[in-house]
Amino acid sequence: MTAPAFSRAPKVIPSILSADFARLGEEVEAVEAAGADWVQIDVMDGHFVPNITVGPDVVAALRSHARTALDVHLMITPADPFLEAFAQAGADILTVHAEAGPHLDRSLSRIRDLGVRAGVALNPATPPAAVEYVLDKCDLVLVMTVNPGFGGQAFLSSMLPKIRRLREMIAERPVWLQVDGGIAPDTARACREAGADAFVAGSSVFKGDYAANIAALRAACA
Repeated sequence: MTAPAFSRAPKVIPSILSADFARLGEEVEAVEAAGADWVQIDVMDGHFVPNITVGPDVVAALRSHARTALDVHLMITPADPFLEAFAQAGADILTVHAEAGPHLDRSLSRIRDLGVRAGVALNPATPPAAVEYVLDKCDLVLVMTVNPGFGGQAFLSSMLPKIRRLREMIAERPVWLQVDGGIAPDTARACREAGADAFVAGSSVFKGDYAANIAALRAACA
């Protein structure tokens, strides 16, 4: 899989954090068949966030099940020592947190040097200014619309002004503006109106009919 080409068309991105972990490969295949644009893998370390999930070996195992891009969200600190391992495992996009390390510019440069799309995530309390001077090294900016660490949380509507501000800052740059946390059709619509173009959804995809759920999200942010 090569890094995905940039487009402003809305992307619906199921997060496997809400999938059945006993059958992750099948779950990836199922959401792709149901219409997912990419698949997100949430990597948590029990240190930067209060949960532990998966590492590079799981990403490598899922690579053979995925035809679309693997969007790997690193909720870990430090992230830099693990960038090469996740790139080699098959990540197409690697997102690091602005809050997780001292040298964000260096981290983004390293991700791109590895041939992977580079993303920056912002926790709810982190202002848009955190990415102001690295936007030209970003392929994606992720606004966390919940506090990271667990699925199934309620959407923080206070993040909508942040999304609008980042949309203004990104302007015509080929940078995806992604949202993650509490994304369902109603909140996806609000985020789309604010300027988001990539929508990560966990519970709202993996509960019930995957294809119907993805179609509802796509319709809401069309």
